[in-house]
Amino acid sequence: MSTLPNLALTASMASDGSLGATLPLWTVVPFALLLLAIAVFPLFAAHWWEHNANKAKVVAVCALPIVAYMVFAHGAAGGHNLLEKGEEYVSFLALLVALFVVSGGIFVKGSLSGTPLVNSAILGLGAVLANLIGTTGASMVLIRPFLRANAPRRRKVHLVVFFIFTVSNCGGLLTPLGDPPLFLGFLKGVPFEWTLRLWKEWLLVNVLLLFVFNVWDQIVLNREELERKGSQLEAVQHHAKFGLDGKSNLLFLLAIVGVIVASGSGLWNGGKPWHFGVQEIAMLGLAGWSFATTKASVRRENRFTFGPIVEVAVLFAGIFVTMGPALLILNAWSQGQREVFGHAFTLAEPWQFFWASGVLSSFLDNAPTYLAFSATAAGLEGVPLEGAFLGNLLAKGGASELLLAAISCGSVFMGANTYIGNGPNFMVKSIAEENGVRMPSFFGYMGYSIAILIPIFVVVTLVFFR
Repeated sequence: MSTLPNLALTASMASDGSLGATLPLWTVVPFALLLLAIAVFPLFAAHWWEHNANKAKVVAVCALPIVAYMVFAHGAAGGHNLLEKGEEYVSFLALLVALFVVSGGIFVKGSLSGTPLVNSAILGLGAVLANLIGTTGASMVLIRPFLRANAPRRRKVHLVVFFIFTVSNCGGLLTPLGDPPLFLGFLKGVPFEWTLRLWKEWLLVNVLLLFVFNVWDQIVLNREELERKGSQLEAVQHHAKFGLDGKSNLLFLLAIVGVIVASGSGLWNGGKPWHFGVQEIAMLGLAGWSFATTKASVRRENRFTFGPIVEVAVLFAGIFVTMGPALLILNAWSQGQREVFGHAFTLAEPWQFFWASGVLSSFLDNAPTYLAFSATAAGLEGVPLEGAFLGNLLAKGGASELLLAAISCGSVFMGANTYIGNGPNFMVKSIAEENGVRMPSFFGYMGYSIAILIPIFVVVTLVFFR
């Protein structure tokens, strides 16, 4: 998932280890139930689930038992963990709100041609842009023009699915700004330019995705040519003159990126990361400034509403609370402090770290998952979890770099496996639905990811991490 957790998480990993060693496995059940609700309710109670108030009721039913148990059974330690999760959630939401509001004030006038070649070019552009303004920023800037370009098309689901795969996830591997796990790595000692070394993995995955998409899109368009009257290719090639309204919001986007870099680099704070709340207030302040200074007509043209971000805020409030025990148990298990169903943690090879971090990042927050597995990799290499420990891990070179590369790729790429794997996924889904695209259910989307992404990840494993 795309978040920017507060650094208190990393500072308290050791103390949380003892809590994770004692938590009963049933504490993972509310998290599993919430995921099940997200998957099942759209199938069997779609109209009821459309209302965010009803989502909030389900979130409360799942999250409140965990809050009560952590506070009453574990006292200060449980309360401390909940507080950390609250801070992570605020940081996560502040970033998403800022990027959502600012990008919602950028209106691309006219439309591009919704041909397979142009669509592929838009996705490729998004994969590059994601490394400059993050997967959330790139998704919010491009999704609406992408949908307008394909407005004449009848079958659009695959367009949005591949957009989520590429722009909202797999594109953001090359810089710490691209995806939050990499940003946390930067804060823990990974040199800013180190992720550029992952360009081969980035190129392989995104080229394969674009190739599959282009073939798929061409087949769909050809089918529409046979089924519908008139030339569908000519219909999608009609486009209005290109233009851009709300240009000042490009500066706001750059300012948000600047805040993130400054916070992580400790500018104006003696080289130490900013205290919790400073970065969040700065980003929300920029969002408010953008909203106040952007013409209302621009947002109307963009069909901007707060519906998608409200849905994300409600659902992820429950996810952040209920996933806490799961992450604590994972961390303690990976550190050898407990067993799970009688089994010890036995990962040691790069391919194992790639898949383990990736699968868990599909359902848990990918930033703490990245930290948990990178801490495990450091332990395997005899690097203590102190200060910029990932910089010390990379200094060992060879196998250590390969382990961190596997964790980085797994955490970023496999956020595309589910709607909840990364923050922008749900936002793009909601915007597509607001624009009349009937998106697949939770399991329906996973059908696409299993069929398309998993084979690509197998190739990545064989080429880079076996």
